[in-house]
Amino acid sequence: MTKPLAQVLLAPQSVAIIGQSNDATKTAGRPLKYLRQAGYAGRIYPINPRRDEVLGERAWPSLAELPELPEHAYIVASTDATMEAIEECAKAGVPVVTALANGFSETGDEGTAREARIKAIIQETGTRLVGPSSLGVVDLRHKAFMTANAAFDEPDLPVGRIFAASHSGGMIGTFLSRGKARGIHFAGLVSVGNEVDLSIGEICAATLDDPGIDGYVLFLETMRKAETLRAFALEAAKRGKPVLAYKLGRSAAARELAVSHTGALAGEDDIAGMFLAECGIARVDTLEGLIEGFPLLARVPAPAKGARPAVAVVTTTAGGATMVIDPLSVRGIEVRQPTPQTLARLKEATGVDVAPARLIDLTLAGAQYKVMKGALDVLTTAPEYDLVIVVVGSSARFYPDLAVKPIIDSASAAKPIAAFLVPEAPDALKRLAAAGVPNFHTPEACADAVAAALRRRAPRPTKAKTGPASGAGRMLDELEAYGLFDKLGVPHAPSVSLDASIAKAPALPFAYPVVVKALSERIAHKSDIGGVVLNVRDDAALLAAIGKIRQATNVDRALVQPMVSGLGEVLVGYRIDPDVGPTVMLAAGGVLAEIMRDRSIRLAPVDLAEAKAMIGEVAALRALSGYRGKEPGDLDALAQALVSLSRLAVHDGPAVADAEINPLIVRPKGQGVVAVDALVKLV
Repeated sequence: MTKPLAQVLLAPQSVAIIGQSNDATKTAGRPLKYLRQAGYAGRIYPINPRRDEVLGERAWPSLAELPELPEHAYIVASTDATMEAIEECAKAGVPVVTALANGFSETGDEGTAREARIKAIIQETGTRLVGPSSLGVVDLRHKAFMTANAAFDEPDLPVGRIFAASHSGGMIGTFLSRGKARGIHFAGLVSVGNEVDLSIGEICAATLDDPGIDGYVLFLETMRKAETLRAFALEAAKRGKPVLAYKLGRSAAARELAVSHTGALAGEDDIAGMFLAECGIARVDTLEGLIEGFPLLARVPAPAKGARPAVAVVTTTAGGATMVIDPLSVRGIEVRQPTPQTLARLKEATGVDVAPARLIDLTLAGAQYKVMKGALDVLTTAPEYDLVIVVVGSSARFYPDLAVKPIIDSASAAKPIAAFLVPEAPDALKRLAAAGVPNFHTPEACADAVAAALRRRAPRPTKAKTGPASGAGRMLDELEAYGLFDKLGVPHAPSVSLDASIAKAPALPFAYPVVVKALSERIAHKSDIGGVVLNVRDDAALLAAIGKIRQATNVDRALVQPMVSGLGEVLVGYRIDPDVGPTVMLAAGGVLAEIMRDRSIRLAPVDLAEAKAMIGEVAALRALSGYRGKEPGDLDALAQALVSLSRLAVHDGPAVADAEINPLIVRPKGQGVVAVDALVKLV
């Protein structure tokens, strides 16, 4: 019977090390040393055709000479030798191969060709591959140290219940060393490299039913193979196993080849952030937040939809606590003032007159066990708080046991507790970590982890289904785009197409004033090149406008629409992102859309509830909600338009790569919305 992927990947009973060196100081010499040093109980087969012995053990000339087929092969040879070894392993039927070498797609065309050859080999044989450019796979519970990462060159490494996966090979060593210093330990770690075959999502998914794994931390460099990451995240949420991620690349630079404003507004990091949120993955902004944040994430449930979580910050040192409050506020996390009822309870429990402020300052009296414990008993049962943060001053360093004892004794309270220690206080931090209390070395890491935990939301399953490709990425002209919108149920202004060479104005089916536009699939942004004339008020002005547009754009046709007014303008866009798939975006509209960058993004399609949530995230739309007595706009109709456009992800027509309405006019409540421009590009 074929063994499960997780078993042969992380706990194989036999390992071949192909290219094992006799020099333990070299990268290719480390795997055998680490396996033996860790106490791996399985069978190890070092393969080196040039030696009879490596590091005091028998060396085998080739895979074919081994007494059995290994369950896992770790290849630490050169690029060319790695190619040969992968093919040999695959043809022999080795279940899993991990490849260390680089020199693949990251190096250009030649490397890309190598990857293509590898893909063909593994697809033909069924062997699974980690890498190439993988620093290895480690399971600390089974002592399976199939890695060349130098951080694993130490005995008796502690075993934890977190699984770590990284695009970067060096990060698995960083997880291990930094985690060890903070009392945070791992069950397993994997460096996926180029993900030619096995991805972070598929590897993590293979471990979901492992009772020894409580959750996951991910170091992401790209969003490739996003579909497997999403599938894993949805299943992890079902099992109550939280996922925490750090994603490189926070630049807000737009994609250079974007046809629409949607592509420019939804930059790579924006899409990544949205995607992780849609998957229920908590995202941190700092490495320290990633290393230290999981214990907190494991204790804080995802907030209910629409909830606004709040935290209490209690301290003996106002200055230190303010350092936490500032980055929390920047991240949009509310540090809430106690209610009068809670203040009264605090007075009764501590004897301290706590000021009615966001910072709950117990003064130096809080250094007494009775005072701090009493305060925590109150705050962890106060209905206005979801989380309590304790900021401890100098006593944490000089009296570690006394300083953290009330926190430790409150660790099982109804509300989760986290601690930030202002001084360097390693003994106190060790005590907190041993007791399972989330603790942080810096105020930034504390705020980062708290925000990630409280801002994450339950994953939202989507089922996108794009239609057939039309070929060549054909653009639709505006009139054709409206035809597509009609099928989707997106309202738009009535339109008439006129020949640009006409000498007499025809009777229009709507009254003046009108807008006249260039009508051509070649022009994406008409106003940029003089292709739009507004407020045309009579037949003579209509002919003049058509002539002006023809001269500016050299088009054969003009589109005429009635002038439409409303309370505001928005941009509604749909786009198939090359990494994560169909997306829908709502943004502040008009020609300044890219400058304002006030937007909300989701995976498509969305339902009405999700569309309304998106509206609530766009700051400019607050003015259309009846703000300060102003006439409210038809936000219900806007939500429905969002839903309708997002259904491009599942409609039966040709696949659409890019679709945009800019602007969509929002009229007074009850009067609907109207699209007055449209851009559509087919796949």
